[in-house]
This record gives sequence, C-alpha cells and structure tokens, in this order.
Amino acid sequence: MSVHRLPAIMNSYFRSTGVKMFLILTLALLPLGILALVASLQAIRTADLEKEALLRVAVTQSARKLTADLASDRTAIALTINSIAAHTADAGMCDRLSFFLRSHASSEGHFYIYDRAGRRLCGSQAAEPAGITAQSRFDPAQIALLPQAGFLVSREISRDGRIVALAYYSRAHLEKVADPATALQNRQLSLEQGRATLFVTQGGGRQPSKHRSISLSARVMHPDLLLTMTVQDPPATAARLLSLFLPLVMWFAAAAIGWFVVNRLLIRPLVLLRRSVAAYQPGEVLEPLRRMRTPAQEIVALGDTFRAISEEVATHEAEMAEALETQRKLTREVHHRVKNNLQIITSLINLHARSAGTSEASQAYASIQRRVDALSVVHRNHYAELEENHGVGVRSLISELSASLRGSAPADARRFIIQIDSDNLHISQDVAVPIAFLLTELVELAMMSAPDAGMRIAIHANAGSTDRAQLEIRSPALCASPAMTARLEERYGRILTGLSRQLRAPLDHDAAAGLYAIEIATLP
Repeated sequence: MSVHRLPAIMNSYFRSTGVKMFLILTLALLPLGILALVASLQAIRTADLEKEALLRVAVTQSARKLTADLASDRTAIALTINSIAAHTADAGMCDRLSFFLRSHASSEGHFYIYDRAGRRLCGSQAAEPAGITAQSRFDPAQIALLPQAGFLVSREISRDGRIVALAYYSRAHLEKVADPATALQNRQLSLEQGRATLFVTQGGGRQPSKHRSISLSARVMHPDLLLTMTVQDPPATAARLLSLFLPLVMWFAAAAIGWFVVNRLLIRPLVLLRRSVAAYQPGEVLEPLRRMRTPAQEIVALGDTFRAISEEVATHEAEMAEALETQRKLTREVHHRVKNNLQIITSLINLHARSAGTSEASQAYASIQRRVDALSVVHRNHYAELEENHGVGVRSLISELSASLRGSAPADARRFIIQIDSDNLHISQDVAVPIAFLLTELVELAMMSAPDAGMRIAIHANAGSTDRAQLEIRSPALCASPAMTARLEERYGRILTGLSRQLRAPLDHDAAAGLYAIEIATLP
C-alpha cells in the first residue's frame, strides 16, 4: 500500500457510517458505564468494610478463647504449686495436673515445676524446650514468647515465691485454640510481645506477601501480649479482574454489539447494494442481494426496486436495439435508392449527350455528368463510413473522385495527371459535398485551360489542432492568364466563392503559383 494513499484510506475509514455510529454509541453509553463502574467500586469498598468488620469480630473472639484457655490453665497450675509450697499436696496431684493440661493441649503441652534451688519438683517427661534459663525462671513476667523454639511460656509463681511453674504451649495448640468460629481464608495468626513475634500459623511470616492484606490485633490476658490476625486478599485472577472491570466490559460490549448489529443488518447490505448499482451496465438485470440475506425488509424492498428498474431498462434497451437495427435497414434501403437514382440520372445524361447535335451541348452534358459523379462519389464514401460512424474518409474520397474525373475528361485531357497527398482524415458529409464540387470545378477548369498539365491535391492536418486541416490544389493550368481570367469571371469564380462560403472559410488564390488553398473542418 502506498504511503500517499494511507491518509485517504484513513479519512475514508473514519468517515464511514459504521465508525461514526460506533463512536456515537460509545459516547452515549459512557455515562452509564461510568455509573456502573462507580457502583462496582462502591460494592468492592463495602465488601472490604464487611471483611474488616468480620476480621475484627474474629480476632476478638480468638483472643478471648486464648485468654480463657490460658487463664484456666494458670488457675490449675496455681492451685498445684501453692499446694506443693504449703506441703498439702498428695502424691497424685502432679499427675492430675498433667492429665488436665494434656486433655486440651494434646501431646504438645509441657509443664515444669521448679523450686528456688533449681530442682524439678514436677513436670512432663519430655525435655524442656530451650529458651528459659535457670536464672530467668523466676522472672516476674507472666507470659513470654520463644520465637526460635516456637512456644509460648506461661509462668506462675507460688504465693510464697519459692516455687515456679512453666507451661509451654506449641504453635499447633495455640492455632487450635485461637481458630475463630468464622471461616476466613488466607488468615495468619501471630502473637506479639514487645519486639518478639511468634507466628502461630504454620509458614506464616517467612516470606513477604505479594497481595494486599488486612491486619487487626486484640489483647490476650497479659497487657503487653497481642494476638494479630492477618487476612490476605486472594490473587488477582482473571475472574476477579473481570468482575472489577465488568462495567467497562459491558459498556464496550454494548457499543460493539450495537455497531455489529447495525453494520450487519443495514450498513453492509447498503454497501453491497451501492457496489452493485455502481457496477451496473445498461441491459443487465441487477441482483444486488442475491448472495446476502438481511432481515431489514426496507433494504430488501429497495433491492427489489432496483431489480425491477434494471429489468425495465433491459427491456427498453432491447427495444431500442431492435429499433436501431430497423432504422439501419431503412437507412441502407434509402442509400440504395439514392444510389440507384443517381445512376439513373447519369444514364439519362449519357443518353442525352449521345443525341446532342453540337459539341458545345456534349461538353455541357459532360460537365453536368461530372458533378453528378462527384455527388455519387460523396454518397458512396459516406455510406461506406456510416457503419462505423467515422465520417467520410478524405483520402478515399479524393482518390475515387480523381479517377472519376479522369474517366469523364475530354479526349485531349485524358493524360491529365492528378497527384494526391493526404493524411488519414475524416470529414462530415456537409463538408465532403462542397469539397467534391470544389475539386470538380478546379479540375475541370484546369483541364480546359491546359489539358496536358497535371495537378497536385494535398490535404494535411494543421499543427496543434485535431479538427482543422489545410486543403491545397496546385496546378500550372491554374496560373494567371487571359483565358483563365475570362473563365473565372464568366462562371467559375462565382461557383468557387459560393462553395467556399459553404465551407465557412476563405478560398486563397495564388495566381502566380497556380495555387488554391482553403481550411476545412475535420472529425477528431
């Protein structure tokens, strides 16, 4: 495709009705699309607020459950160590405490009871997790987090301060206790105490999340212990993106569907109809929607109308062709009758010339016959060129006329030579008849003046013109002489002047050179 044609193609494309209609529909539906988008964003915001409220309820509920679980354990541990410190505990009290803790902490619960000397008085058989040293066992903090070991430690000291109990809670136990009743997907639980953070949910906090998240916290028993619940939004899948941009998709789809329907049902059939009408040739029968069906009945009716008009035009074309053929036959018959009539006139002149009593009468009949022959030559050439509608050929006209004039010349002028130099030109019959008579008059005048002389007839198109030509007749017999002057004044001068008027151009005469010249009209 040429670069110069690209602007024209783009201009034609943007000026098409389909593109205009698509733009109009797009602009008309744009406010509705914006309203739908705002409503969708508002619905998303409302859903986020609801999710945040649900998260707040869930983290509060989880914090309460974890607080209650820790408080009940601390109560049981406090009763045990106070009994041991007061020496009122029996031998099975430690086992009962262990059974109580395992009943809701499964195998992940461990507890250990120490005195100030560092002796273990009671506790689980499993090894104590690392993180609490012997020097820090009697610290005043009730709760401590061990992120490295993955445990929460609950510390309880007896009333006399001589015995301490350490209860270890694993991540699995903490997650089980703090699991909210509401179903929240992609949730993560963590306990925070100062700068220490224990991620309760398995795998939580080990790598940064790529998605947006919401975090809320609630206090758990101890004033500085916080339970934080984090909920991450699901990944931005195609379905979520589609739900977000659904209003814009619907806006574009509405404009596209409207454009497709109108283009398919109206514009495309009209384009095909226009192409069929543009390619129509007289005589054909239009079938504009033969290869395409459209439910638009108005376009179907328009196509049927064009078809009916083309059928009527085809019928008229056939009638006109038939009438033209009839006219051609009639014209041919008229030409034949004219030709026959001219032949009859020529025969009658010959009969009268033979019965003439004097030479002057014979010469008069011969002169008349030459003019009738000139008219017959023009008629024959005109009829020959009529079939192709090119007019009368100048070269064939002059050649045939010269042969006829030499055949009817007097006996002493039978050797009169006529040279022809002509371009391939055509003239109308209105020009051919005066030229034939003009040449006949000049040839007869030359034969009468100098029978032994010759003549040169030349006709050439004018330079830079397609409808004008110059006719020149040159002969020594046409030079100035007393006899020539007498013949011109007697008859030939008036005839030549009249013929030049019919040709609507002056007849130039160079008496010294024996030259006659005139400009004539030709067919392009």
